[in-house]
Amino acid sequence: MVRKMSRVAAVFVPVAASVLLVGCSGSGSDGSTGGSTSAAPSSAGGDSSLKVPAPLPADGLIDNPCSAISAAQLTEIGLLTDGKVSADTPKLCRWTSSSIDLNSISLSAVSQNKGGIGDIYAQKAQSAYFEPVTLSGYPGVFASTDDGRPSGVCQLWAGVTDQLAVSIITSINSGPNKTDPCPIAQKVGNALVTHLKGAA
Repeated sequence: MVRKMSRVAAVFVPVAASVLLVGCSGSGSDGSTGGSTSAAPSSAGGDSSLKVPAPLPADGLIDNPCSAISAAQLTEIGLLTDGKVSADTPKLCRWTSSSIDLNSISLSAVSQNKGGIGDIYAQKAQSAYFEPVTLSGYPGVFASTDDGRPSGVCQLWAGVTDQLAVSIITSINSGPNKTDPCPIAQKVGNALVTHLKGAA
């Protein structure tokens, strides 16, 4: 399992940030973080589609990413509610599947990206896959420099403010979503936005 993670560890590294998340509901293995890149220009300012309808109250996610989703939502998705927070920078929360302990989801608020999801769009050319999506009315995009989707690893970015994007990464090693992990990431992304809207 650790070897598999190292193979897919080259997930999308956002502008001016280090983030290597590995987790996902329905399957998974452990995740790690690391690496940094030099700053690149953000594209958020010129594309209105990347603007959030209203900033969500997401500041608490930086220190406590496990607060991103409610216990009821985690249970509905199929994740255990006792998420583990790492000491990495940025901090990430990892939730394990309630039915398959090899599967997990990791989430992190990447405050180093001052352009929010626009910074992810600025690195589109470096992505192995890049698929925009809407998350309960907020901008999102599936993007990573390494395509680990056939192996259960899918990375989703959610724009929660115009200055902050949240990274969600699945690690599905067993079960029906092992070769189709992105719908699981999208469930978590929708739950994130829904929960933060309720806290607004």
